[in-house]
Amino acid sequence: MQYMLIADDNPDITDVLAAYARKEEFEPVIASDGEEAVRLFHKYSPDVVLLDVMMPKEDGYEVCRKIRAKSDVPVILITARGEDFEKIMGLDIGADDYIVKPFSPSEVMARVRAVMRRMVRKEKEKSSENMLTIDNLTINLDEYTLHIGTTKMQMTKKEIETMWTLASNPNKVFTRDNLLDSLWGFDYFGDSRTVDSHIKRLRAKLDTVTHPGWSIKTIWGVGYKFEIEEKS
Repeated sequence: MQYMLIADDNPDITDVLAAYARKEEFEPVIASDGEEAVRLFHKYSPDVVLLDVMMPKEDGYEVCRKIRAKSDVPVILITARGEDFEKIMGLDIGADDYIVKPFSPSEVMARVRAVMRRMVRKEKEKSSENMLTIDNLTINLDEYTLHIGTTKMQMTKKEIETMWTLASNPNKVFTRDNLLDSLWGFDYFGDSRTVDSHIKRLRAKLDTVTHPGWSIKTIWGVGYKFEIEEKS
């Protein structure tokens, strides 16, 4: 079940928004002041929050700050005033959208759908940030796994990080010093031969499974690159 927290000290407004929330298949949770809003937020962990700015005990800005300290849940602020500085302040403290009274309940629900779509998109982008797929190669930095086709390769953490660095920059040449700096850090006391021996071991593992669409190429006198083979 999805919960929508609606915080406003005007029961006429909360009643209308609650009715529309149910049409959108949300279970409304109603708060009449800021302190109650914070308490109900922690109790129900709602999927979206509608906050009136001018509420007793704690205003919507303060409630939004407290929510943002704990959660990235979508928050829409509602106010009777529409001055630009108030909108900017609301967005600066973490609100996702801002609606000025009087409003259409249908518009509010449209805004809710929009911010939730953006949230889903962000989650997808976030989950894809640490996932890389090229041809039959898949690297997952969240799980520190590397697959070639359906074969899970037995790789060390550093080998997976090396593959990620190279494969996420296809056809870019990395010098040995570049790889030392990015993978071992500026304070590492090894030399470029560390990179060569590391790449040699990495290649030996990769070459136990066929991967005709890509390879790690040596650029003599310079370094290495992840090369995607051109299909004829």
